[in-house]
Amino acid sequence: MTPIVLAAGAALLWGTSDFCGGKGSRRASALAVGLWSQLAGIPVLGLALLVVSGTPRVTDLAWGAATGVVGLAAIVLLYHGLSQGAMTVVSPVTAVTAAVVPLAAGLVLDGPLSGAALAGVAAAVVAIALVSAGQRGPHGPVTPALVGLALASGTLFGLAFVLLGQVGVDSGMWPLAGLRAGALVAGLSLVAGLPLVAGLPLVAGVKTELRLSGEALAWTALAGPLEVVGTACYLLAVTQGHLSVVAVLAALYPASTVLLALGVDRERLRLPQ
Repeated sequence: MTPIVLAAGAALLWGTSDFCGGKGSRRASALAVGLWSQLAGIPVLGLALLVVSGTPRVTDLAWGAATGVVGLAAIVLLYHGLSQGAMTVVSPVTAVTAAVVPLAAGLVLDGPLSGAALAGVAAAVVAIALVSAGQRGPHGPVTPALVGLALASGTLFGLAFVLLGQVGVDSGMWPLAGLRAGALVAGLSLVAGLPLVAGLPLVAGVKTELRLSGEALAWTALAGPLEVVGTACYLLAVTQGHLSVVAVLAALYPASTVLLALGVDRERLRLPQ
């Protein structure tokens, strides 16, 4: 039961972090918010390294760094897709793909699930689609390229789930140190026009203002620590539980984003949500 609770906690915290990051991105560059949130989470990461015992190994740090690079690529591609319009298509395609990839990987790596567990996972995937499909935004043409962008982003998110699940059970929070370093290096390389991974060239030439102030800074300062704690919950869950179950539950993060949008921004729920 503990991995289930931790995965649910990861979803809650990630969704809250996404809400804060989204609020900050309305007032500043999304890339700037992403990079500064990575830095804002470092003090919390340092505390986690002190509190949770673990053995720092090169392999676990490497898995974390790979997760950071892939995860940043997924976020950049997602923001790029959402900026093109048709959010009601891009968002659910990305979210469901992000759940299906680790589901398939978990069935291969960890073995089959029971019938009840499979039914629960299937229900969670449907819930992800319905919740995220409710997000509104500017509408644009739904082209094959846009769908491909959403699929690429979701695949990278799902791959990040899988990569972080490969760390050792006694690694503690050290993989998160590698993750933070990988994401920062990838983000700075993007700003410099030297993307590290495939897919980032789509937005590599976009200029960005890295300075934050006012509300953008405040929301970003919240987003970073929440993301670190959420990822820590996911790391603890995936090293104890079945990847297929843990990753799909964690992928329910759009639910808390929607609930916050309902309560804070007074957005309205749609029938599927």
